[in-house]
Amino acid sequence: MRSQGVAKLVIGASGFLGSHVVRQLANRGDPVRVMLRRTSSTKGIDDLDVERCYGDVFDDAALRAAMVGCDVVYYCVVDARMWLRDSTPLFRTNVDGLRHVLDAAVEAGLSKFVFTSTTGTLAISDTAPVTEDDEHNWNAGGSYIESRVAAENVVMQYAREKNLPAVALCISTTYGPDDWQPTPHGSVIARVAKGAFPFYFDFSSEVVGIEDAARAMVLAAERGRVGERYIISDKYMSTREVHAIAARAAGVAPPRIKLPLRLLYLAAHMNDLAARLLRRDLPFAVVGLRMAELMSPLDHGKAERELGWKPRPVEESIAEAAEFFTRIRP
Repeated sequence: MRSQGVAKLVIGASGFLGSHVVRQLANRGDPVRVMLRRTSSTKGIDDLDVERCYGDVFDDAALRAAMVGCDVVYYCVVDARMWLRDSTPLFRTNVDGLRHVLDAAVEAGLSKFVFTSTTGTLAISDTAPVTEDDEHNWNAGGSYIESRVAAENVVMQYAREKNLPAVALCISTTYGPDDWQPTPHGSVIARVAKGAFPFYFDFSSEVVGIEDAARAMVLAAERGRVGERYIISDKYMSTREVHAIAARAAGVAPPRIKLPLRLLYLAAHMNDLAARLLRRDLPFAVVGLRMAELMSPLDHGKAERELGWKPRPVEESIAEAAEFFTRIRP
């Protein structure tokens, strides 16, 4: 039975992060409303008692109706297709669509608007872990990162100029169960868990458990300071270690073949050439590899101090991701 009270709205509830935010809210007894497109797959939330609204981020009437009676909006919509040859869809969803949502949120008189950002909006550094105070200082992430930086800036602008009680969470690469679609990095874990991917990549990245990321979203609604952003990540980890953890959890041999960056870049350049010749979007683009290579270690101390957020060891979430893919594989 759905509980009574002020509702929490999750926009983008069918996605990996959004579905976990919905689950955490529902499990603690909050009345939850979700906004979905009618074409969205809802495997991640089908077992939950939530109110469903339908529409997209450009449907102003649907947005206003969905926010009626809500005090918090969790915004989990993102177009992450960094490999697109035409960047128009990235800016249309990540920036233009966001503006429609923010306008509705200003009218709704919310107590908090929790925005899903990315660690790609942060700085990079070779000398010290990056914090939220370090200014973005790189431009090698292509149109995807440009659109995400622009989106985060728009949210902060609304907080300053239109009194929107917004906070932004810069979330790193997420691992964990119920990655139904799956995410690109989740699909690699799925192959590792099946013993069908004997490789690991020659780079490291910041990683976090999906349930910990969702919990940070919920905590940000309660404790986040308006106009602030928070790094949500557990640790900087090599892909060799990530893949080995997944393999152990699935009971298969760990990947032992290193794919060096030089070889990966060669393959990525071939991908981009084929994409131009075929006039098709192909996912293994140079820009994505460059972004992965440049990511720096992060300091999530602000989230610990201000939100009271402390993640579980991400190794547990990686193992749970592998176990999930093992259970659902044909």
